[in-house]
Amino acid sequence: MDNLVMKFMMLSLLLFVHHGTASTIKEATIEGIHKAFKANELTSRRLVEFYLNRTRVLNPQLHAVLELNPDALSQADEADKKRLDHHGGSSSGLQGIPVLLKDTIATTGRMNTTAGSLALVGSVVPRDAGVVAKLKVAGAIILGKASLSEWSYFRSSEAPNGWCGRGGQGKNPYVLSADPCGSSSGSAIAVAANMVMVSLGTETEGSIICPSSANSVVGIKPTLGLTSRSGVIPLSPRQDTIGTVTDAVHVLEAIVGLDLRDEATRKASKFIPVGGYRQFLKADGLKGKKLGILKNFFDFSEEPVLNETFVRHFATFRREGATLVENLVLANESTIMDFEASGQETAILAEFKLYLNQYLLELHQSPVRSLADIIAFNNNHPVEEKIKEWPQDIFANVERTNGIGEAERLALRKMERLSRNGIERLMEEKSLDAILTPASGCGTILAIGGYPGISVPAGYDQDGIPIGLCFGGLKGSEPKLIEMAYSFEQATKVRKPPAFKP
Repeated sequence: MDNLVMKFMMLSLLLFVHHGTASTIKEATIEGIHKAFKANELTSRRLVEFYLNRTRVLNPQLHAVLELNPDALSQADEADKKRLDHHGGSSSGLQGIPVLLKDTIATTGRMNTTAGSLALVGSVVPRDAGVVAKLKVAGAIILGKASLSEWSYFRSSEAPNGWCGRGGQGKNPYVLSADPCGSSSGSAIAVAANMVMVSLGTETEGSIICPSSANSVVGIKPTLGLTSRSGVIPLSPRQDTIGTVTDAVHVLEAIVGLDLRDEATRKASKFIPVGGYRQFLKADGLKGKKLGILKNFFDFSEEPVLNETFVRHFATFRREGATLVENLVLANESTIMDFEASGQETAILAEFKLYLNQYLLELHQSPVRSLADIIAFNNNHPVEEKIKEWPQDIFANVERTNGIGEAERLALRKMERLSRNGIERLMEEKSLDAILTPASGCGTILAIGGYPGISVPAGYDQDGIPIGLCFGGLKGSEPKLIEMAYSFEQATKVRKPPAFKP
């Protein structure tokens, strides 16, 4: 099973055929990298050097990476030494593999953790984020920090996706003027452009699923609590989750599990399958599955390219042995999709202030210690933070909140009802293994209930802008979602490298 993880997060188009040269590292899989390690065709140092050089060349155009780890090469040398000491070392997993982290994920050492904001440059975190600690145990090399929509797109309603004060405007590598989506834009852009093989992002509502779709990579948004959020700059811990935008299953296996600093991981650990997730990479994973097609998300009658693409994929699902239940509608669908009407806005505004202020107070060193300090910093740096172009309207609304009161509690109860009577009831009544939507609409459906989803490249519109399909399920359904998403990817293999069109 040489192609067991055929770039499941980023479809492998080139294999190792030229002994670890730059042309073969592009589009390679983790499995392929490990084969090259074992055959002495490649070292971690050469791999890191390739990504560092490619980032230096492409980043001035794409603005996907905020900073590179000054210790990445020494970490690569250490990985190579371990491999020699163990006569080849690990043949799988993340040993010696470079990983890029969204700049909300805390790292100790010489890199910043800033949410893309100049206000947090120079802050010192007390410890590595929980997922970073797990990555290091797995032997991964931290390559650097990815750009994002500043403060996870929760500062200004007018700022574009992919923009932050530290890094400027992230660009979609397929069509540079196209929306890269967010907030984990840099994580997806970097993988799509082969600036790194493995990256992590975070999602509160669509922030992994959407940029994965827009940049033609696979993205996994796990069940809430399956991955630790400790040490991650928070938005709403009730909805925040850490996910992957690259060779997904290897990464997911490395970062799931209990973290005593995040209570949600205690409850979600029961969902982790014995034997890990790679066992669910099955080419026939669609066989016998029942998929619910949410009809209101597939109305592309005025966009014939997209309409034809999705109709063709429905035929693929049937050919691969899946049953499609079409024309489904979620109960209260319009309310679920409305950020205000669903209760999300009321709850998240209050949660963000509470948890962000708590995060800032726990920093060992920081120029700012509260949201009010950040607002003041931005006002004092209006040019760098583009306050005139993109005012701090969301921040202002957040600052006016005062904890979890009756309105917030009502909103939380409303979201629980919407989840229970929406996706949960529909999947149970129809005996579905997953729901299916274009990835652009999937994040909101999954957000309020903490449900998992996987976005897979599905094609390109008439302008060459990528589109994705999203498989969504109930909590703990990652094994089924992986089977279906991987099977679909293998049956279609639609992903192609970016064209960097103007």
